[in-house]
Amino acid sequence: MTRASDGPARPYAEAALALVPAIWLGLLIGVSFIATPVKFTAPSLALEPALDVGRVTFGLFSRVEWGVAAILLGMGVVARLPPWRAAGVGLLVVALAIQALWLLPVLDTRVAAVMAGAPLPPSGHHAAYAGLEVVKAGILLALALAGARRLRMAC
Repeated sequence: MTRASDGPARPYAEAALALVPAIWLGLLIGVSFIATPVKFTAPSLALEPALDVGRVTFGLFSRVEWGVAAILLGMGVVARLPPWRAAGVGLLVVALAIQALWLLPVLDTRVAAVMAGAPLPPSGHHAAYAGLEVVKAGILLALALAGARRLRMAC
């Protein structure tokens, strides 16, 4: 709960710790679990343009996620998160780093090769990226629910 001695920024940080994970989760669901699968089922969209749009979309979304993660980290510092919530934020950053620094570059290279007509053997990189999206979604849901519960208790 918020105490008067916690300073004026703390209640806002608590509210952000409920809202920011919920907003991030909504973005994640919209981009990764709705828009992307639907794009690949559109009969009039050829594979190459779909892959190119996906490459651009996930590149931009990664930058958006880094911004949201920075906000979440900052609010977590201000609100002095309990250990399990701090660990959740840390895991989000680790998952995001794995995706941005390893998986996205590998997947971008594969997209370029497919667009150039090169045959590629199957790869587990896409499944790893999708698995991390599921992990992030679970963590974000837990953080959003915990933040909402904490806000409710403070009222």
